[in-house]
Amino acid sequence: MGAKRSAAVLFLAVAATAHADWTILSADSELGGTSVAHRHVVLEDSQTNQRATIDLALFSTKSCALRVIDQPAPPRSDLARVMRQEGCLAGVNGGYFDPDYAPIGLLITDGKMIAPLQRAKLITGVFAASPHGTRILRIREFSQQQKFNAAIQCGPFLIDQGRSIRGLENTRTARRTFAAVGGVDRAALGSCSDVSLSEFAKILETTGLAKDFKIQRALNLDGGSSSSFWFKRANGSAFSISEQKTVRDFVAVMPK
Repeated sequence: MGAKRSAAVLFLAVAATAHADWTILSADSELGGTSVAHRHVVLEDSQTNQRATIDLALFSTKSCALRVIDQPAPPRSDLARVMRQEGCLAGVNGGYFDPDYAPIGLLITDGKMIAPLQRAKLITGVFAASPHGTRILRIREFSQQQKFNAAIQCGPFLIDQGRSIRGLENTRTARRTFAAVGGVDRAALGSCSDVSLSEFAKILETTGLAKDFKIQRALNLDGGSSSSFWFKRANGSAFSISEQKTVRDFVAVMPK
């Protein structure tokens, strides 16, 4: 009985780790403006042959500014239209909101607090920008005395100290949107095709999506039908992945 139980435990341990061995099949890059680049990466899990596609907008926090763009009242526009209207370099959809479009968690736009910080199991991090830089903070690290120009609370954490977070949900697949920081002055906004949160974190940790960008922290933003991505090319055209429903707010990269 003990031997059978040990074998079963070993099988489950192997099964839990064998399903996510992601490798890059192809990767393409293109430049935008003011130290922003778009990277389009196609990956495959060698164990299951599942494929995933990630789009990253990589930017320098010395040359670019982070802005949260709020849509408090209808009519609410889609990401592509807002990015063009506001003169953005890149952007994604933002945080969670309730059925009445009220933001769930902290929301700061243009230095003004729209919604306060909340303490809840899912929204464990804040993506924030101040004159001192762009950061991803845990709730306990956040202080309103720091005078952030832009901030959005979301979650869960995907990467911390360069490692994927344990215990993330591993069965439900969906489109994903995320923010990441790495190095002294590097950050990224991005989107991913349908994967689980656990798979997504493992991809970000292990695959080296960009040679000059080692992710130290990554935070999940609102996903599923809210997920969207937009990047302005150097020639003025845009690469765009549209959201499937209207959202409350956006996170954008702006020229300083």
